[in-house]
Amino acid sequence: MSTEPETTEDTGPGTPGTPEGPDTSEARDTTGTPDTTGTPDALNAPDSPAAPAAPERDAAAGGDPEGGAEPAGAEAPGEGDGAAGDTGTAGGEGSGDRSEAEAELAAQRIERERIERRKAEKKAPIESGTKLSGSAADLLAAVRAVESGAKPLATVFAEPAPAPRRQAPEPVRRPQQPVPAVVPSGPAPEAVESVRRVLARGGAPEALAPQVAAALGEAAGDALQEDPWQLLRIGGVRPEQADGFARALLGADCGPDDERRGRALTVWLLEQAASAGHTALELPALTAALAQRAVPDPDAAVQSTLAEGEALAFQDALEEPGAPAPRQEEDGEEEERPVRVLVGLERYALAEESLADGLARLVNSPGEAAGPWEALAAGVTGGAAELARAVAGHGLVLHTGGEAARAEPAALLGAARAAGLRAFAVCHTPDGRRRLGVPPGGGDDASPASPTGTVAGVLAGAEGPGRDADGALDLDLLIVLDAPQLDVENAAMLVESLRDGARLVLSGDPAVLWSAGAGRVFADLLAARACPQIASRTPDPGPLGELVSGVGVGELNQVEAPGKEVVIVPVRDAGEAVHRTVQLVADSVPRAFGVPPEQTVVITPGHGGAAGTRALNPALKERLNPGPGRFGGFDPGDRVAYSPAPGRTVPGRVVTADADGLHLECAGAPVVVPRERVEQRVRHGWALTAHQAVGGRWPAAVVVLPGDAAQALSRPWVYTAFGRAERHLSVVHGVDQALPKAVAETAAKPRTTRLQTLLRAQVPAAG
Repeated sequence: MSTEPETTEDTGPGTPGTPEGPDTSEARDTTGTPDTTGTPDALNAPDSPAAPAAPERDAAAGGDPEGGAEPAGAEAPGEGDGAAGDTGTAGGEGSGDRSEAEAELAAQRIERERIERRKAEKKAPIESGTKLSGSAADLLAAVRAVESGAKPLATVFAEPAPAPRRQAPEPVRRPQQPVPAVVPSGPAPEAVESVRRVLARGGAPEALAPQVAAALGEAAGDALQEDPWQLLRIGGVRPEQADGFARALLGADCGPDDERRGRALTVWLLEQAASAGHTALELPALTAALAQRAVPDPDAAVQSTLAEGEALAFQDALEEPGAPAPRQEEDGEEEERPVRVLVGLERYALAEESLADGLARLVNSPGEAAGPWEALAAGVTGGAAELARAVAGHGLVLHTGGEAARAEPAALLGAARAAGLRAFAVCHTPDGRRRLGVPPGGGDDASPASPTGTVAGVLAGAEGPGRDADGALDLDLLIVLDAPQLDVENAAMLVESLRDGARLVLSGDPAVLWSAGAGRVFADLLAARACPQIASRTPDPGPLGELVSGVGVGELNQVEAPGKEVVIVPVRDAGEAVHRTVQLVADSVPRAFGVPPEQTVVITPGHGGAAGTRALNPALKERLNPGPGRFGGFDPGDRVAYSPAPGRTVPGRVVTADADGLHLECAGAPVVVPRERVEQRVRHGWALTAHQAVGGRWPAAVVVLPGDAAQALSRPWVYTAFGRAERHLSVVHGVDQALPKAVAETAAKPRTTRLQTLLRAQVPAAG
């Protein structure tokens, strides 16, 4: 490594200081939503949300950058939960063509209904270890019978039931005229007015009325009056705010032991856990968190929530690797094994069970290496040949490796199509598709014949091979790149969309940050060892590859960088970090390496703090694209991070603005964000968090590590941030020894999931 070569200031000798400052730990930007600074404090404002006086933590649950913190002391996310609430108004039908985000939401709804029908058709009892027994089993059966309309997410999208699936035609090139990003139908005006009156009586901002009405339905006013704690269903509202609202409405009838409060807090804690990556919580952790929220009888609160069908309970056997099989008792029954009791929200429980069933179907299906499958390996060499042989004989194959290893699934895709197989590859971002490249037999990556697409595009029906009469993807082979970013819901929809006999390859780098949504699908599958695992031996080249590979195994090595591929810029405090970051992006990197500012990404641990995205983006805008912010703080030419749906962030650029909304260019496609959605869906995007940047790479990256970010660092975060650079990496370094310590000692925080347990009941472990 070397010191920064192009600078106008002397950084001074010695070790940079590590002054204390605001906590900038970045829990995952769980929904990929833009900055809605005032949302968490909405109830404290008289009319509209206002920015808090102190920098906020961008934390999903306790400020854990890996999303693994226990929710016991969790606060509602700053802007992450704001999007969760926003999804309530994102549905509906428009008068024109449906946008990508709207089509994606509709496709997700259709897939969930298909999953529910599939589960209902199963007559056999659930395997032992996945369901409670006795009276609890009866309760769980009753819970599963609750109509999906009782769930807040389902009540939002008041669209007619989808027509029966028909075979989809081949996708055509998307129209290039701008289309609305979201066409919300919105709740009825009468319902909004009713809610507004209730909010006013409780001292809450009336601006929340549309969100509440969308979440609670036509009778939202009466429902909120009867149960004020339903306000917790709105993203960004915290328990203490809901308590104050309830006291204003109920007076003496309001108390911490209210059954309605216990149920609402239970659901809220489970939602916070999901935003931190957990698909369920162990019962002791949940009751402890309820006790910290002053719930007098946490067990009763959980039981009430289960009885109302707002959560599900599970009993999973604890199986340690290498443990002996259970012994037979004298009466012929097996000895009891230790179990853990889990509680989770229905949507994640259903998705995880459906995913396990679909994966088991793929693993247990006979893999016949005949015909084109037999010839598949003959068309490739090296690591791709090993991958092809595994795919020829198995329905599910895992492939691991770094950036250079993407060449192997790309070669497999080309060989499969050359052999006459219907093969397709999906990535999580358009940039991921670009980096995959187009193999022989493909064509332009934007053409209808392209063999590559995005996960969101395939699920929405806007990309991909189309579907057959049964609704399955018309494919023999599906390759999913960047598999660690798959959450349980998207993974379940993809797997359920594969027909019997199709092959699935999940490929990715296991060292990067996990998914923004709930679950850790790729890591769970690697740990379950239920299918072949092919580890690439293709290393990432150059000094950057050497640096990132070392971080992946817990070593922060000093690498030789004769071309200044890696530069360390020491700083003393957060103010200097912001100054040097702007200098690097605007002057030093373009002059020394020929990379223009629009091709350089700035990555920082969090949104808050003196060197978070909220501080860096205005400073970068002032230098790179100054302007008055004529449309909601944006000007033509501004770089933005656009969130078309929760959990997704797409880099873009502002083109113009008019009465229709803010016109963007995202991944080469025009997008129009309606005026009323700009604040929730768009933020400035010169500086991103690592979770927002995980799906892409840029020619140059500037990673900002101010002193107050030390607690947010972990090995996966550093690995992900450093790995976003293709040619040059500058590290604005103000954390001293916290960086090597985080790389060596701080691994990914665990997430509570059930996928491994569910798979063990259906799939024998591979050798």
